[in-house]
Amino acid sequence: MQDLIQNILKHLCYTELVYLRINKKLQRNLSVSEIENLIRKAILATTKIEHIGKNYYLYDYTDSIRITINANTFRIITVDSLKHC
Repeated sequence: MQDLIQNILKHLCYTELVYLRINKKLQRNLSVSEIENLIRKAILATTKIEHIGKNYYLYDYTDSIRITINANTFRIITVDSLKHC
């Protein structure tokens, strides 16, 4: 699992729209750097990874979030609050 986490961190990328989507889904108003720091911290704290279809689902129970990442491009798709999943 650690090899996969390091590979994700190495290739991780974002789109402009994903920053807006993350703030909307988490009901926050974070800056780009705050979002990137949150994602990095959550990925490093991940205790469960699911590979379903074309996506990875990373679970960070400390911050109660699930990160959805495209398994081919390593692009962040969205972040969901586990309280609402």
